[in-house]
Amino acid sequence: MTERKREKDSLYIMQQQWMCLALLALMIVTVTQADGDKTEKQGKKERKSDCGEWQWSVCVANEGDCGLGTREGTRTGTDCKQTIKTQRCKIPCNWKKQFGGECKYDFEAWGECDSITGMKTRTGMLKRALMDASCLNTVNITKPCSKPKTKIQGTRIPP
Repeated sequence: MTERKREKDSLYIMQQQWMCLALLALMIVTVTQADGDKTEKQGKKERKSDCGEWQWSVCVANEGDCGLGTREGTRTGTDCKQTIKTQRCKIPCNWKKQFGGECKYDFEAWGECDSITGMKTRTGMLKRALMDASCLNTVNITKPCSKPKTKIQGTRIPP
């Protein structure tokens, strides 16, 4: 091998070594930066833990007693950026408002008529509740007994 060829090969090897060293340095800087970001994010999470849980009010319909509405959430904490916020919600129109528009119950059949009170009763078990609603597990509902229908015999309506 000629002297010139050896110098060229040596120079090529040195360039390769410098390239590997630069690549290694770049990887170290990248990993160090990523670790720094993780500790910074963990610090943010720790600060969030100073905030209390959100407490939500009941949904209030925009018009009437059902349909679209809003509810307000509040939380406590010294370092919380946001302590009050409003959220859109919906009160289903086919749910019984008597038990809160956010609670849905499965009702059993009506009981027998109580001859003393003239009322009949049935019980409902909680089927579903909207977010953060406080609903009773069972509810009772009463209504007046219907009057027995009497058929008049012998009367026909002509066609």
